[in-house]
Amino acid sequence: MPTSAPTSPETAGMSKAALDRIDDHLKRRYIDAGRFPGTQLVVYRRGNIVHSAVQGLADLERQVPMKDDTIFRIYSMTKPITSVAFMMLVEQGLVALDEPVHKYIPEWKNLGVFQAGTAPAFMTRPPARPMQIVDLLRHTSGLTYGFQQRSNVDAAYRDRQIGTIEMAGTLDSMIADLADIPLEFSPGEAWNYSVSTDVIGYLVGKISGIPFEQFLKERIFNPLGMADTDFFVPADKTHRLAACYNATAAGMTSFHSPNAKGSLALQDDPATSSFLSPPEFISGGGGLCSTAADYLTFCRALLNGGELGGVRLIGPKTLALMTTNHLPGNRDLPEMSRSMFAEASYSGIGFGLGFSVTMDPAKTLIPGSPGEYAWGGAATTSFWIDPAEELIAIFMTQVLPSSAYPIRRELRTMVYAAITDSNL
Repeated sequence: MPTSAPTSPETAGMSKAALDRIDDHLKRRYIDAGRFPGTQLVVYRRGNIVHSAVQGLADLERQVPMKDDTIFRIYSMTKPITSVAFMMLVEQGLVALDEPVHKYIPEWKNLGVFQAGTAPAFMTRPPARPMQIVDLLRHTSGLTYGFQQRSNVDAAYRDRQIGTIEMAGTLDSMIADLADIPLEFSPGEAWNYSVSTDVIGYLVGKISGIPFEQFLKERIFNPLGMADTDFFVPADKTHRLAACYNATAAGMTSFHSPNAKGSLALQDDPATSSFLSPPEFISGGGGLCSTAADYLTFCRALLNGGELGGVRLIGPKTLALMTTNHLPGNRDLPEMSRSMFAEASYSGIGFGLGFSVTMDPAKTLIPGSPGEYAWGGAATTSFWIDPAEELIAIFMTQVLPSSAYPIRRELRTMVYAAITDSNL
């Protein structure tokens, strides 16, 4: 993060006392209670950081304090970056959203839709229409995640280690494996959180002609100065990688009990983490590590219409397209979702091209603005961008799963409560 102190919240229409209350809440309810090791919260409004706070520890076992430059596994917060990368190719005229996916992945041309059976003896039917590129970006492709634990299809994903936190194989092997597994539904018929964005990463490499990870570095990270964002943590930065933890059942079940303590189980030791070396599988759906400062840089470029400091990623009209609800019939997630899990609440929320999109704040029962867009990661990291309020919020910790506690709802409520001068 910048070394200079944040701008006074009051100069940006926010209350310092209300923002400080969030830190007190995080410390008391989560850190002191043993549910989070430590946290980092950054709030940016009207062109300035108005709140930046780190608390607790990045590594409980070694008692390493959380710092401004701590590196986090951002998991599915990789998805918006991958989606922007793909839309850069769309802007170049190299690919179109309504093209069939099998134009670029011929082995998928005859993918069927699951009817019955188990791997490898699936019974299928033809899809109502071919999968289109737009289906991958908005998760209406018919693909799934193995952790959904819902069907014989996602069981086949688990058998082949497709869509796990540490995916096996390579992007090429994943594409080949998926050619042998039927779709959950005909493309466009439903919404299901899935490996679709990993496929988008594969397509970025195939269409651009350079490896996906190289494209991100050359076209996004280096130009914006996102020096700490990559698919692995180099040796000179390993001391900054946070430990990752699993929330325990005790912590989750005691959450609403006054004075009850939670506990955390080490899930990924930063001294031995797989993130310390370049991965075989380059996951556009969940493979990046980053810092709050780097992710804020990316978000600032989006809030600014796709450009920051003279570096333009995408045009404002393309960004507007990405942050519009693309679910068929302008439906929201409850009307279309088959997912057992996703990094978003549902009611009043639609989905664009790489982001959830708030359609109706009243239905969410949380303060917000129409057009706000967001996503989160498996280890409870999250961000949202509210163009109407010129607001960005980024939250970092390292606790799996992200559904363990209602922290995202609490943060939205408390950050919006700190606004004293609304643009609406």
